[in-house]
Amino acid sequence: MNAAAPLLYITGASSGIGQALAARYAQAGYRLALVARRVDAMQDWANAQRLGPDRCRVFEADMANIDSAVAAGRRCLNDMGVPDVVVASAGQSIGMDTTEREDLDVMAHTLALNNVGTAAAFHPFLAGMKQRGSGTLVGVASVAAIRGLPGHGAYCASKAGVVAYCESLRGELRGSGVAVVTIVPGYVATPLTAHNTYTMPFLMSPEAFAERAFAAIAAQTSYRVIPWQMGVAAKLLRVLPNPLFDRLLSGRGRKKRRSELPPG
Repeated sequence: MNAAAPLLYITGASSGIGQALAARYAQAGYRLALVARRVDAMQDWANAQRLGPDRCRVFEADMANIDSAVAAGRRCLNDMGVPDVVVASAGQSIGMDTTEREDLDVMAHTLALNNVGTAAAFHPFLAGMKQRGSGTLVGVASVAAIRGLPGHGAYCASKAGVVAYCESLRGELRGSGVAVVTIVPGYVATPLTAHNTYTMPFLMSPEAFAERAFAAIAAQTSYRVIPWQMGVAAKLLRVLPNPLFDRLLSGRGRKKRRSELPPG
């Protein structure tokens, strides 16, 4: 394996945003450490991209399980070294209704995967990055972090948590040489949004999203909404008075068909 090439470690790489980012980094000449639950599917993708063992390794992990997530990072350290970029892209988006007992389990798993899984993706590499004095940690949030959407309390809370966690971590690492980047996607045409029945403004292809995210990460931009138009829309939603916001979104509770998902 060409250890001189920079290394990307990315979770959630088996589909959607994560896979598009992995492809973009491969195009840029990075070695790839791909983390997924579906190892066979992930390896098939790597083979289809003609990424041999000199360029790519696949690591199995359940990012909602701390021990599994940390073990995957340690295997990467042992096999490939300290990454230059770590992207925590694994996540789930699923509706919830607090009146339903089973949906409390949905919320617990969403927070475990989207929040704790992000920290567990970063943890194995922090000491090595700090000792080296360089590295970039990337948390993938969503514009759903900006305001709570009825029926999607677990997802919105988790993505707001990603934003706040990355902001906290950025302050902790100030002066260490390790950067923290928060990427905030709007609507991207992925399996998470494929069955949405509502209008998705500024919908992007995964490839277009990955191109902009790659540039923001390379520049070590602390916080970037992609596309920028969605950032403007989100800010407008943020300043809406609560009574007006509540009225506009009334009746949009969790659908029984769980594939109806918010952005990101």
